[in-house]
Amino acid sequence: MSEDGELVFRRPAALSDVVTHYCPGCMHGIVHRLIAEVIDELGIRERTVGIAPVGCSVLAYHYFECDFAEAAHGRAPAMATGIKRTHPELVVFTYQGDGDLASIGTNELIHAAARGENITVVFINNAVYGMTGGQMAPTTLPGMVTTSSPYGRDVKRQGYPVRVCELVSQLDGTAYIVRRSAYKPAEIRKLRQALKIAFQVQMAELGFSLVEVVSNCPTNWGMTPKESLRFVEERMIAYYPLGDYRVRDEVKTLK
Repeated sequence: MSEDGELVFRRPAALSDVVTHYCPGCMHGIVHRLIAEVIDELGIRERTVGIAPVGCSVLAYHYFECDFAEAAHGRAPAMATGIKRTHPELVVFTYQGDGDLASIGTNELIHAAARGENITVVFINNAVYGMTGGQMAPTTLPGMVTTSSPYGRDVKRQGYPVRVCELVSQLDGTAYIVRRSAYKPAEIRKLRQALKIAFQVQMAELGFSLVEVVSNCPTNWGMTPKESLRFVEERMIAYYPLGDYRVRDEVKTLK
């Protein structure tokens, strides 16, 4: 409420009124709220189905007032494909972390995108396996210290990080592939708009859409929330530049 008693913000109807299990400072809560706001704005709550992954957001179904399914590790795009093909009238999205999507789930992601499956993927990239203790992930930065790379990621031994947007955007079945973040208010507004467009792309049957969110992990990075946001801005985004990686001409008319 404002000082004069005017209501300026309320919980989205599509967001459950429950206590979060996420660590303090984590961006998952922000992204959840934005997705719920977009679902409300588009009026699609009664026909939206989310797919929860294995990872920090394994309990994502607790936070949304829409139907949800739980997929095996990395298999969310395959489950989303089955649901969407069986019930094309539904709006189906996956919500996946980098360990789930960019490691064990890489095959499912690439082939769903190549086939042009009419689903939406929300990809949270925090550069570590968050739920299992902060091990090195496919997206861990060169030189970045994790519990399984205590001397920093050595690209000669462990290879280079996987840039998901750059990779997937080369596939002909994709319609909307973008990278955003939520480390400051201006970027949060851009992320909200990207999520809205991604859902609209699916509703217009234009093909595969993916929104990557360059995120933080204060707990496993061993940082305060404020320090982690600075790391996102100064280090993560330098390696994972924000921007649009594939936007078909038909998508550009969506607002």
